[in-house]
Amino acid sequence: MNPNRPKFRSPPQLTSPRFPNYDSLKISMTPSLKMPKRSILKPTLTLAVLISLLALYAFLNSFIFSTPLSINNAIGFADVGSNVEYFGVKHPVPVKVYMYDLPRNFTYGVIESYNLARGGERVEDDALLKYPGTQHAAEWHLFTSLLLPNHDRAGSPVIPVSDPEQADLFYVPFFSSLSLVVNPVNRPPSGDRPVYSDEKTQDTLIEYLGQQEYWKRNNGWDHVFICQDPNALYKVVDKVKNGVLLVSDFGRLSRDQASLVKDVILPYSHRINPYQGDIGIQNRKTLLFFMGNRYRKEGGKVRDLLFQVLESETDVIIKHGTQSRESRRAATQGMHASKFCLHPAGDTPSACRLFDAIVSLCIPVIVSDYIELPFEDAIDYRKIAIFVDSYTAIKKGALVKRLRGMSMEKILELQRELKKVKHYFEYEDPNGAVKEIWRQVSSKLPHIKLMINRDKRLLKRDLNEPDCSCLCSNHSGIHTTL
Repeated sequence: MNPNRPKFRSPPQLTSPRFPNYDSLKISMTPSLKMPKRSILKPTLTLAVLISLLALYAFLNSFIFSTPLSINNAIGFADVGSNVEYFGVKHPVPVKVYMYDLPRNFTYGVIESYNLARGGERVEDDALLKYPGTQHAAEWHLFTSLLLPNHDRAGSPVIPVSDPEQADLFYVPFFSSLSLVVNPVNRPPSGDRPVYSDEKTQDTLIEYLGQQEYWKRNNGWDHVFICQDPNALYKVVDKVKNGVLLVSDFGRLSRDQASLVKDVILPYSHRINPYQGDIGIQNRKTLLFFMGNRYRKEGGKVRDLLFQVLESETDVIIKHGTQSRESRRAATQGMHASKFCLHPAGDTPSACRLFDAIVSLCIPVIVSDYIELPFEDAIDYRKIAIFVDSYTAIKKGALVKRLRGMSMEKILELQRELKKVKHYFEYEDPNGAVKEIWRQVSSKLPHIKLMINRDKRLLKRDLNEPDCSCLCSNHSGIHTTL
């Protein structure tokens, strides 16, 4: 109810005891001035209509025609990436991101060094450099997304700004995952080419940031780093851990370095071609498919045990294979022809085969007890995947029995949901992975504001245990000793 709206009451009746002079008033009236008797229904209806019209006017004036509340007044600080609601529709406010113009050796220089280490030639124009096809190509897609003109950014959760004073967040576009693998494994560098050092490049990055006013201003809380490979930035991660880390999982990060509270889980870039057909099982004759490295470290030791219990099962294809063009071709054929695709942990809880399976509409069977998954606030993975704990999965016959017992209707339902969400894992899709990653990054801004203000008022001290700045969220699930 509008407290400023005038209150309407029925007119007082002269016969009411509240009017003691009623008799004298009646006597003073002459016969010629007496009013004829008439029904009170008509004035009552008129009054009711008037009240209704005034109430409608007050509602329209207050909620429809008034000036919308600005986001600054509603929240208390400017442009925090929240949603403003008008007429029941939420409109996101883009978060302003300043991307550092890093020296070339952190971006295009990494690509060139990678190519030179494999026999390539130097190029004069950076536009001719092509990022290699790796599962960590997210760093390239995020970098180029911030270089797009504004007319190509409709609906983006972030907007790049050229003035750092306007920025909410600062993106550091170092190609840290590619830097890690510049030097080929078991291939000595050519004698006439410079030797690339990832560790030296990491140290140089920290030196560069140490000279930046905006890095020092808020102790790095409002900076964003991509380190998708589990070992990327391994040497300097303690120096950048206040920032938002874009990672594939928390397998190599300690609880005081990373958490779901401040960081973002990224999908790997799928390495096989997406399935272009519709849902169905007619052309999917294989029950369960896996192709990958059999021997892994740490939690990935479950792979060898799964090979032992599955390789003799009918309708199951489980092969040892390494990254190669031929292996990807075989994996594409296998995933497109299978109902279920096995996803055991690798050296860390996640692996690119999960995302290969999703774009293949091959239902993932996830055997990874500590896995974190991308965009889990938008995707219910129980609708697109089967989760099996390691202890159950390595029991002889247990896994295939569960899969064989699944009805055709349930399989089609899971495939249908996979088809709905697979665009989230496509980096080339304008409404795909890049947009979702920036949405996730934007959602961290209130926490970043909190930590900046909190950090400025806390006394500096040494702690034996991490404080609440970084909540432990990567030690969940069933602990299994293998």
